[in-house]
Amino acid sequence: MSDVRVIIQRDSEREERVVTTGTTAADLFVGERSIIAARVGGELKDLSYVLSDGEEVEGVEISSEDGLGILRHSTAHVMAQAVQELFPEAKLGIGPPVKDGFYYDFDVEKPFTPEDLKAIEKKMQEIQKRGQKFARRVVTDEAAREELAAEPYKLELIGLKGAASSDDGADVEVGAGELTIYDNLDAKTGELCWKDLCRGPHLPSTRAIPAFKLMRNAAAYWRGSEKNPMLQRIYGTAWPSKDELKAHLDFLAEAEKRDHRKLGNELDLFSIPEQIGSGLAVFHPKGGIVRRVMEDYSRRRHEEEGYEFVYTPHATKGKLFETSGHLDWYAEGMYPPMQLDEGVDYYLKPMNCPMHNLIFDARGRSYRELPLRLFEFGTVYRYEKSGVVHGLTRARGFTQDDAHIYCTREQMSDELDRTLTFVLGLLRDYGLTDFYLELSTKDPEKFVGSDEVWEEATETLRQVAEKQGLPLVPDPGGAAFYGPKISVQAKDAIGRTWQMSTIQLDFNLPERFDLEYTSADGSKQRPVMIHRALFGSIERFFAVLLEHYAGAFPAWLAPVQAIGIPIGDGHVDYLEKFAAAAKKKGLRVEVDSSSDRMQKKIRNAQKQKVPFMVIAGDEDMANNAVSFRYRDGSQENGIPFDAAIAKIATVVEERAQV
Repeated sequence: MSDVRVIIQRDSEREERVVTTGTTAADLFVGERSIIAARVGGELKDLSYVLSDGEEVEGVEISSEDGLGILRHSTAHVMAQAVQELFPEAKLGIGPPVKDGFYYDFDVEKPFTPEDLKAIEKKMQEIQKRGQKFARRVVTDEAAREELAAEPYKLELIGLKGAASSDDGADVEVGAGELTIYDNLDAKTGELCWKDLCRGPHLPSTRAIPAFKLMRNAAAYWRGSEKNPMLQRIYGTAWPSKDELKAHLDFLAEAEKRDHRKLGNELDLFSIPEQIGSGLAVFHPKGGIVRRVMEDYSRRRHEEEGYEFVYTPHATKGKLFETSGHLDWYAEGMYPPMQLDEGVDYYLKPMNCPMHNLIFDARGRSYRELPLRLFEFGTVYRYEKSGVVHGLTRARGFTQDDAHIYCTREQMSDELDRTLTFVLGLLRDYGLTDFYLELSTKDPEKFVGSDEVWEEATETLRQVAEKQGLPLVPDPGGAAFYGPKISVQAKDAIGRTWQMSTIQLDFNLPERFDLEYTSADGSKQRPVMIHRALFGSIERFFAVLLEHYAGAFPAWLAPVQAIGIPIGDGHVDYLEKFAAAAKKKGLRVEVDSSSDRMQKKIRNAQKQKVPFMVIAGDEDMANNAVSFRYRDGSQENGIPFDAAIAKIATVVEERAQV
C-alpha cells in the first residue's frame, strides 16, 4: 500500500499526517463522537469518504451549523423510511433540513392524522435503534430512473438535475455533478432496508441521531407551486442531545403562549375576520389604544427630530410604478390592476416612496431645505401568497411608518448616522435593547444603476453601521433593486430575532424621477434619497411587542393602565372618583363594578394583564387611600389617594414596567 498525505484542519491549527491508501475521513477522527461528517477541500463529505493525497480535511461537529443540517436531513430520511414502512403507497417528495428541524413531503391518499404521526415517530425510534448505515452510491441518470421508477416526483427531480433551487428544497436531492442514491443498510447483514435520491452527506448510521420529535403536518404544494399537486408535509425537529431537544420544546411552548394571534383574541386587541380576508386585520378598541399610543409617541419623537408629516392616497395610476421600476421588479408582490378612467390601470400602492418623490418634485427645492425629512403613516397593500400570510407579522394590508430623507451628497454620511442613532434610540424606548445590524448588498440579477454607485452606497452604509459598535452581519444579494440597506435585527424576551428597522441608501430613484435641487452656486444637483421604515409596519411591530411582553405591556402602552376593584358594592363610588381624578391626569383607568366577587375580579384583571389593580375597602375609604395589587401578585397597602394617582402617572411617564 502506498502512503497518502493529508492535512487536518482544527480551528486555526493545521496538522500534516501520512496515512495509508484507503483511509477514510472516519479513520482520522476515531473516538471523536461529536464529529459526524468531514469538510474536504471545502466540500461536505460523509465520514466514509476515502481520502486522496494532498487533501485538506476538517471534522464537522454535530452541533455546528453544517452538522445540524446533516443531522436533520438524516432524520428526515429516517422519517421517510418510517412512512413508507407504515404507508407503502406513499410517494416521496423532498425532505430538506430547515431552521431548527426538517420536513418531508409525501403524496398519500388521506392527510396524516395525529395518531399517524405518533405511529411514524415510534417506527422512527425503531429504525434509529437498528443502527442502519447510510451508504452513498453514485448512479447514472438512467440507472436512477430505473431504480426509482415507482417514485414520480423523484423522476421529475432527475430531469431537473443541475437546475434544482434551494428555494424549494430540491437541491438536497439533485444538483450539478454526480447523481447519488443513499441506501439505508441493515447494520448486521448489510441488506438494503430503504433508499432515496439524495446529494448527502449523511450521518454514519441512524444510531448517531441523538434526539428527535415529530411536530405537525400540513398541506404543501409540490415544489411550492400552486400549479402542482398538493402533498402532505410532516415537520420534525432533531438535536444533538435530549437536553437540547427539551430546551427547544420548552422554547416552543413559551413561544406558543406568546403567539400574538392567541393573545390578540384573549386580550380583545384585534381580529382578522374571514369576511374581510386573510392578512387584513381590524383593531378592536383596546388594540386601537395600544396602536394610537405607539403612533403618538413615534409622531412626537419624529417631530422633535425634524421630520415633516405628509399623507398620500392608497391607489395610483400604474405609470407611477413604471417610473419607479416597481412594475418591472416588484409586480408579483402587487395586487392586480383596476381598470378605471377609460382603461387606465390603477394599483393599490405597495410602498410610499414614489409618492414622496412627487411631493419633493411638486416645486423647486433649494439646498437650504435639505435635509428634507418626509414622514408618513402610510397604509400599503402587498399580495402575499396565502401560505406565507401569518397574523400581523406577514399581512396583505399594513401601515408603514415610512420616511424618505432627501439630502446632498455631502450631508449623506452624517444624515445616515443620525438616522440610525435615532432608530436604535426609539426602538429602545419601546423596550427592545438587544440588537445586531445586517448589511444587505446588491443582488447581481436584480438591480438598477451602475456598479460604481452601488459600491459607494454600500461602503457608506458599512461605515455608518460600524460606528454603532454593534455586530454587523453580511447579507449578500439581499438588497432591494434600487440600493443597499442596513437592517436592525432585534432579539425579544425569549431570544427570537426579528427584523425591525431598515435604512436604504438610494442614488437611483432620484435619477428615475429626475429629482433636482438648486445648489449654493445656482446649479441643478441630484439629491440622495434615504428610505427608512422604523417599525417596518405598525401591525408587525405591534405583534412583536405583544409577543415580547407576552401581552403584559408596560403601563404606558397598556390599554387599561389601572382597574379599580371594590371589596364591596359600597366602595364602587369611591373608586369611580379615583378613576375620574386619574383620567384628568390622562391615565386610562376603569372600575370593575360587576356582580363578581372580589377574587374573581382580581383574576379577571390578571388575565387581562392590567398593570395596576386599585383595591378599596372600608379602611381605605376611611383613610382616603387605596391599595395596589400588581401583576406579579404583590400588594402595597394604604397609599394616599393623590399619591396613588401620582405613582401611576410617574410609571407611565417613565415608560417603566411594573
